[in-house]
Amino acid sequence: MHVDALAAPDYALSRLVLQRGLGFVYLVAFLSALNQFRPLLGERGLLPVPEFLRSVRRFRDAPSVFYFHYSDRFATATILLGILLSAVTVLGITDGGSAGVSMAIWFVMWLSYLSIVNVGQTWYSFGWESLLLEAGFLAIFLGPASSAPPLLVMLLFRWLVFRLEFGAGLIKMRGDACWRNLTCLYYHHQTQPMPNPWSWYFHRLPKRLHRVEVAANHFTQLVVPFGLFAPQPIANVAAVFIIVTQGWLLLSGNFSWLNAVTLVLACSALDNSLLSRVLQVHLDTAASLSTFGVLTSALVFITVVVLSEKPLRNMLSRRQVMNSSFNTLHLVNTYGAFGSVTKTRHEVIIEGTADAVITDATSWQEYEFKGKPGNPFRRPPQVAPYHLRLDWLMWFLALSPSYGRGWFLEFIDRLLVNDPLVLRLLRRNPFDRRPPVHVRARLYRYEFTTWSERRKTGAWWRRTLVGEFLPPVSRQ
Repeated sequence: MHVDALAAPDYALSRLVLQRGLGFVYLVAFLSALNQFRPLLGERGLLPVPEFLRSVRRFRDAPSVFYFHYSDRFATATILLGILLSAVTVLGITDGGSAGVSMAIWFVMWLSYLSIVNVGQTWYSFGWESLLLEAGFLAIFLGPASSAPPLLVMLLFRWLVFRLEFGAGLIKMRGDACWRNLTCLYYHHQTQPMPNPWSWYFHRLPKRLHRVEVAANHFTQLVVPFGLFAPQPIANVAAVFIIVTQGWLLLSGNFSWLNAVTLVLACSALDNSLLSRVLQVHLDTAASLSTFGVLTSALVFITVVVLSEKPLRNMLSRRQVMNSSFNTLHLVNTYGAFGSVTKTRHEVIIEGTADAVITDATSWQEYEFKGKPGNPFRRPPQVAPYHLRLDWLMWFLALSPSYGRGWFLEFIDRLLVNDPLVLRLLRRNPFDRRPPVHVRARLYRYEFTTWSERRKTGAWWRRTLVGEFLPPVSRQ
């Protein structure tokens, strides 16, 4: 094949959007780590990295720069480096540089975030971590603006979007019956991990519209992805379908950067003719690739093809799993979300008291989290694409106490001593002067209020006590 046939100059703007968009998501991810890594995973964190590393026998079991050395200072330096390089890519400072410089910057970002994820344990067990790493790895080979986008790498981005969407569609059809009878959105907007300011309104849409939403989702995830590999303008149309769907999901809930990064990745199928009209930008791009660009893009293409066997077999299996990595480098993964939808919402509410002796007259004060529901009168906040890791794990904890294994009781212990590091993860600490004597956790059922209840009381939620989740405990 002629070298020029492996270049994709018609997708120069698509590459620009990919690089800027992925740089922005990396920036959000590293900022999230800067604010939360130490209290969750630091030397005095809830699940300390040094303890985890003592259980790692070989580097290849959990590839990370922290395998060779860990300290909170070194972790902070690694995160700050990631923030700096992410900002550089968002601002396009390296656009005019060489291919080597571009590859080095994207490689260091990928390695830095891989190092965090591979020691992140429960706190970094979400599918969008692997998604960002896989997309970030492909971005290493996109090349600078001085060369044409490599066709093979652009196709790999579409392959990633295909697996992401089609896998998610299959897991739904094989999972909860409510996806097949189009009723899942009767519940989902209310029971999703972290509702946003618009979730209440989405939940109150007519049920007929909810069924239309589910049907449109099935079409977008099970039919549209095949159009990504069709000639233009069909590929443009397929990408626009996915982008609009992801925008709708962005409006309806807080799903970290999952929707944002999927939206960005779908732009890999948009050509210059469409993007130039939308962005009002025109680029003068080289029409060919260097020999180095051809070789590297061919090598990564072959690597992904080989590693795609297990994700493909998983998608075709009746026992399909979702959000799993088949290698510790998170290179070619399987994706999917909400194969089953919870029909009721439970929340673990943590309270403390200064009373040394607990009686029926004891006054309990509630801790408030930054994102998860608590105070029924507080409107659900907009958090995404930022990721509040403790808040998300609290949602899982309400599903089963097993999700709190290793960290929940430690978290309670830190509240009993007013640990300033852990308290940074909360929105409000009712014991700012001195720590509580006792802390307890209770389980509540949460439901969105109706239109009339909202107008009458101003509350977004109504809650009903289900029972005790953790009895009162103290340091003694």
